[in-house]
Amino acid sequence: MIIRCDNCSVSLQLDESKIPSGNFSVRCPRCQNLLRVQKDASGKGLSTVEQLAASKPAAPTADGAQDFAAKESEIQINSALRSLLTALQSEKGVLESEGDDEERPRRVLLCLGQKSDETARMLAKAGYKVYVAQTPAQANERLREGKTEIVIFSPDFAADMGGAAVIQQKANSMYSSERRRLFLISLEEGGTTMNAHDAFIRNLNLIVNTNDLPQLPLILNRAVGDYNDLYNYYNKASGLAPI
Repeated sequence: MIIRCDNCSVSLQLDESKIPSGNFSVRCPRCQNLLRVQKDASGKGLSTVEQLAASKPAAPTADGAQDFAAKESEIQINSALRSLLTALQSEKGVLESEGDDEERPRRVLLCLGQKSDETARMLAKAGYKVYVAQTPAQANERLREGKTEIVIFSPDFAADMGGAAVIQQKANSMYSSERRRLFLISLEEGGTTMNAHDAFIRNLNLIVNTNDLPQLPLILNRAVGDYNDLYNYYNKASGLAPI
């Protein structure tokens, strides 16, 4: 049997004679991710081709897509015109771009259970480009694209696949340079919203209690703004755009 890690995408060959009768778990030797193997009706695992087909990137929501695209295009045009004007005024041959930190629309990946639709509509209305993952593999494929820097997950995300644990493990296994570019948020019933100490201990950037979900856009904008302020000089020195 061949299975594929939904974290690092390595393909693993398993000895059929040593495979348990029911669904089982195996640890990836490359990234130590715990894989939960789902068997089909015949008792065999999905083929590599079938896994690749099932591991499509998390799909974007239709809500707010047109407004997001228009705003993103407008910001790019305004930034280019401003850079050109600056270059002409200073008689420089090289264009310099100015930051559009406050205006730049953001992309967010949702790895949620019951609150997924409600959260997606809310963030789309607030101007975010929203992607919704149904499985850890879809989340991983969307993050591989490199354009989505905000991830919101909950304990009930793809519970049968250990979805929340996979997302947390992926963040824990990142190099510091990668982790710094991922704003990880846990939406949960028992947490205290914006508890910085608890978030730090759990390698999160933000905790939001489900009771505070109606204020999520306000909370998110404030938290991401503070995060960008913290890494302002680092981002400038590294030539990185803020989240």
